[in-house]
Order: sequence, then structure tokens, then C-alpha cells
Amino acid sequence: MATAAEGRTATKRATIALVIFAVLAILLFAIAPDGLYDWIKALHVIAVISWMAGMFYLPRLFVYHCDAEPGSKQSETFKVMERKLLRLIINPAMIATWVFGLWLAWKGFGFSGGWLHAKIALVLLLSGAHGYFSASVRRFAKDENTKPAKHWRMVNEIPTVLMMLIVVLVIVKPF
Repeated sequence: MATAAEGRTATKRATIALVIFAVLAILLFAIAPDGLYDWIKALHVIAVISWMAGMFYLPRLFVYHCDAEPGSKQSETFKVMERKLLRLIINPAMIATWVFGLWLAWKGFGFSGGWLHAKIALVLLLSGAHGYFSASVRRFAKDENTKPAKHWRMVNEIPTVLMMLIVVLVIVKPF
């Protein structure tokens, strides 16, 4: 199990990385050359793939964590896995997805189009699921989970359905 000092160091590094990313994102919005659009689109897709991979995997960890005895070595291992997945992959990927996605919506579409508004609404719902998962990581860390494995198996499908709807809106642009 990580010590408190190791946890603070990891948090400090993550904070520094997020600050650097925020500064770069602000610069991107302020001085982005026109030739940057395809690069930003590629970074957005990479961020989305990373975010979704984490959003698919985290509830699966919860399913297995439900079967572990609180305080057991297995339970403590799941806590570390869940925390690291959330902090090191899912959170940064979600932030990158939003930053690059908003830039693309602004630069490429001027925030216009019914499909784009519907997509943003679905991404807000996906972000809400992300928030629920984040709170659940904290509950599992305190051994306070009250949901059965069946709940997590069902909840695991929410990101999948949202992702499919978002992809259809982006590719087909039905309205």
C-alpha cells in the first residue's frame, strides 16, 4: 500500500501535469494556426479512446472488487488499481477530450448544428457517469460500497451506449 508521502507526491505530479496541460490548452485556443486542425482532431480521438477504455474497465474492476473481502490484500490491490486508473488515465483523458473537442467544435463548426448540440449533451451525460465512477472509487477506497456486482455489470453498459450514440452523431450527422 502506498504511503501518505507517495500519495502526496503523485498528487503533486498530477497537479503539475494538469497545470501544464491547461496552459498549453489556453495557448492552443489563443494562437492556434489553421494547419493544427487535423492534429487536434487526432489528439481528440486518442483522448476519447483512452477515456472510453478507462470508462469500460473501471466498472469491471468494481464487479471484481465486490467479491473481495474488505481489508483483504485483494481488496487493497483493487483500491490501488481503481485509484491509479482514475487519476492517471481516465481523468486526464476526459479533460483532454473536452479541451480538444470544444476547440474542434468552435474552430470547425462554430458550435452550430443540431447533431453537435446532441453530441455535447451526450458527452455531458458521459461526464456525469465519470463523476459517478469517481465517487464510487472513493466509496470503495473507504470500504463503503453498498452496490452489488450486478449493479456494476449493468452500469458498465452506460458508457458503451453513450459512446455508440456519440459516434453515430459524429459520423452520420443526422440533423
